[in-house]
Amino acid sequence: MRLARVRVHHDGTEHYAAVVAAPTGPGGPDGTEYVLLEQDPFDGSAQPLRQPDGPRIPARSVTLLSPVPASAKAVGIGRNYAGTVDGPGDSPLFLKPSTSLLAHGEPIVQPAFSDEIGFEAELAVVIGRTCSRVPHGRAQEYVLGYTCANDVTARDAQRSDGQWTRAKGFDTSCPIGPWIVTGIDVADLGITARRNGVVVQHGRTSQMLLEIAGLIERVSAAMTLNPGDVLLTGTPVGAGGLSVGDEIEVEIESVGRLANRVVAIR
Repeated sequence: MRLARVRVHHDGTEHYAAVVAAPTGPGGPDGTEYVLLEQDPFDGSAQPLRQPDGPRIPARSVTLLSPVPASAKAVGIGRNYAGTVDGPGDSPLFLKPSTSLLAHGEPIVQPAFSDEIGFEAELAVVIGRTCSRVPHGRAQEYVLGYTCANDVTARDAQRSDGQWTRAKGFDTSCPIGPWIVTGIDVADLGITARRNGVVVQHGRTSQMLLEIAGLIERVSAAMTLNPGDVLLTGTPVGAGGLSVGDEIEVEIESVGRLANRVVAIR
């Protein structure tokens, strides 16, 4: 199932919805239809999601939002792909606050303190139930699904600050979406980034050094994960820079395509 969070135009209400029509583009949301869910996928009940059978709503009648709750946090891992570091023991964890989350199609705002922002195409894991100190063998019990992410980073601040809070946590620095996909095998999916339509990064999830269950075990040993929280699983070799006016796309096999344009702060 593909799960979206949408705002309905005629009354301004927000809902979770199932994506029920195949996209017309390569994994993108154009031409889709939505059916509103009666369930909240993040209510923590662990009840299986059911395919809804209500009326279909065309894409032009809704605004696509970030697919996780507005209060969700994102936890990232650095240097988690072959070719980026020698081993998973050297892969640091970092936080992106809820205010960094951005929906498909919304603008990435280059912060005033940075002249050098960059993209990192990533698979994101969406947590479905509250968890803490999760053993490796039970990690998948807490996964709702997967989505595309772009770990936008202020490279100059990353170098100068000596830690990554400002560099990776600024507003709009975590585009995710367009939706969450459940029930898929993510062991070996292609991840591609395109800047202004040109491929600038490509890798496969099989190149991860610390796999998803290991990441959930490691993060949950340090902090409680709540429903809707997002784990960024690292980026393959090839992350690069962005300039004002660039459109950056992240496309992941079987998941979707996330696109955002960079704008200057006003």
